[in-house]
Amino acid sequence: MFDATLITVMAGASLLGLVSGALGCFAVLKRQSLLGDALAHAALPGVCLAYLSGGVIGVDPKHPLLLLGGALATAWVGTLLILSITRTTRIRQDAALGVVLSVFFGAGIVLLTFLQHGGAGAGQAGLDKFLFGQAASLVPRDVFLMAVLGALVLLTLAIFFRPFQLIVFDPVYASSQGIPVRRFEILLTTLIVVAVVVGLQTVGVVLMAAMVVTPAAAARQWTDRLLTMVVLAAVIGALAGGTGAFVSALARRVPTGPLVVLSATALLGLSLLLAPRRGLAWAAVRRLRNRRRVRVENLLKDLWRLGERDGRYAAPRAVSDVLAVRAAPRTAIDQARGAGLVAVTGPLVQLTSAGLERAARVVRNHRIWELYLARRLDIAADHVHRDAEDMEHALDDEVLEAIDRALGRPTVDPHGRPIPRGVPA
Repeated sequence: MFDATLITVMAGASLLGLVSGALGCFAVLKRQSLLGDALAHAALPGVCLAYLSGGVIGVDPKHPLLLLGGALATAWVGTLLILSITRTTRIRQDAALGVVLSVFFGAGIVLLTFLQHGGAGAGQAGLDKFLFGQAASLVPRDVFLMAVLGALVLLTLAIFFRPFQLIVFDPVYASSQGIPVRRFEILLTTLIVVAVVVGLQTVGVVLMAAMVVTPAAAARQWTDRLLTMVVLAAVIGALAGGTGAFVSALARRVPTGPLVVLSATALLGLSLLLAPRRGLAWAAVRRLRNRRRVRVENLLKDLWRLGERDGRYAAPRAVSDVLAVRAAPRTAIDQARGAGLVAVTGPLVQLTSAGLERAARVVRNHRIWELYLARRLDIAADHVHRDAEDMEHALDDEVLEAIDRALGRPTVDPHGRPIPRGVPA
């Protein structure tokens, strides 16, 4: 199954994912996600011009170095145009990217059509594979060239990682530190150009943008650290490249480039779903836990308020009376009992010592926040309850302490009810 051709294609696709994933992080964080698309389209006329010049200068017009050199030249010119348009005109960066993408791609299509119908043999030369990609045509010489260029790109990225990091997040601070921001922006964009050009033969002009953006977007879901994001994006890109090439070998007559992009998209989908902090699945779990916590804390607060009427906070209360306060679900009592916050004896429920402590904290949060809204925001006392109902579950101890201190350690809320300062005896 793993013959020499498959290994070559998998290696090339993995190298593409590795390099484009690492560089794509900077494009995504700078909100230049269209940059890869623009540069890929800007490279097409360079490929055609290089093919034309090959016969003139006596070089094999199909030599990879010649074609990639032409792609690199026009893509880099496109980069400089984007930077110049953004800096010297009122055109926004997204518009500049769109202009360069359209103009260069249009020129590339015109040249490609001329070569194909002008007898220059562009179709036989395989120039059309730069449009949609043809990973199956990769040979060891192509993979070696990709590896060399990729290694140079990653080495440059590692050497200048610190200034790149600064210009991505805070170019003003970077400039104040003596870093030549404009030069490093050009260098960083040049590295992205090389990464894009390296992948043209594998996935083509049309799909190259996905390989720049998708692994980086997937990695962003897992971390807030740039270095970790770059490493993760490189791994995700390499995995997507290898997986897409392997599946393409199993499925006959299915092009490799689109499968590589679909593999990267699948990994992005998994990241969006399963990433611990940003994943949709974990967000749903957190929402469920939060709803359960709010139900339990509301139950404890209701028990506290019932006890506040007669000064017997831990006295047993009828379950029916407790549920009648806000039509609370019976499951809240079961959850509180499971957490050791209440004790249930037949039809009676009462706060445990741990439940008393938790209830005092919730009531304190509620009443201090009501007082803050009334005093500092001049909201009428009869309009603060609903907002306090939400915030009582969100305030942590540090924030609550700061508010309490700012209010002068009050003893009663806007309605004259006492603010708990501890667990009642």
